[in-house]
Amino acid sequence: MSDLHFGRDRPELHAPMLAAVNRLQPDLVVISGDLTQRALAGQFRSAQAFISRLDARVLSVPGNHDVPLYNLAQRFFHPWRGFRRAFGPELEPGFSSAELVVAGMNTADPLSWQRGRVRSGSLARACARFRAAPPQALRVLVAHHPFEQAADAGKTPTRGAQEALRRLRACGLDIVLTGHLHKWSVGPYRRLRAGAGALQIQAGTGLSTRQRGEENDFNLITREGPRLSVTRYVATPDGFVALPVLHMHRSGSGWAGQEEGGTGS
Repeated sequence: MSDLHFGRDRPELHAPMLAAVNRLQPDLVVISGDLTQRALAGQFRSAQAFISRLDARVLSVPGNHDVPLYNLAQRFFHPWRGFRRAFGPELEPGFSSAELVVAGMNTADPLSWQRGRVRSGSLARACARFRAAPPQALRVLVAHHPFEQAADAGKTPTRGAQEALRRLRACGLDIVLTGHLHKWSVGPYRRLRAGAGALQIQAGTGLSTRQRGEENDFNLITREGPRLSVTRYVATPDGFVALPVLHMHRSGSGWAGQEEGGTGS
């Protein structure tokens, strides 16, 4: 899930989302940034209270909205203070098991309004996690800002995305989970050659009123051998409801997808 934006959230969706996620019993819940709207203490407390009601382990990274906007002294000198107080000191947390290795990456830039950037230290830490992973493990990166986006996305592209993908692919990257655009999408990288062979899974906004023409949503990702299934859950008056499953399969030429009951793409 991504872009919860506490402070601009929809309280009527809290209980339905918690019920849906807890019913699915995931091994890990990933939140790819923008947990708050303006990085205020009360907003962090609300996000923390919501996350505490999730039964699974949670891994979250900051987004650009999790940096103070109007408190310039804190923005430039202590930009991560609120996030760390709410969610712990680690801005780039990780998760490891025999089947899955997840590396969090902080792409938020306190010196920018909304544009993300990839830091060399972040790349080194993610690559170290991926290189240490068991051969059969799926290697997943979590970042707020997408490394590739449509030309009409209305957001400035992430700085350093091409070089980051090149290095991450060399370290074994399989999947990137991102948010920021409030638009759902799943597919292989097409514009950035360095991303060839990797899959980008984009979540929309989980709880906020800033929907940009799409439903509030979250993704369920399951793996069975070389097959990956992505189920989008969208908010309805009856709770979060699953849409048709997108089945992804990786071969030597990269990832290809087929919707349940549909044809390959």
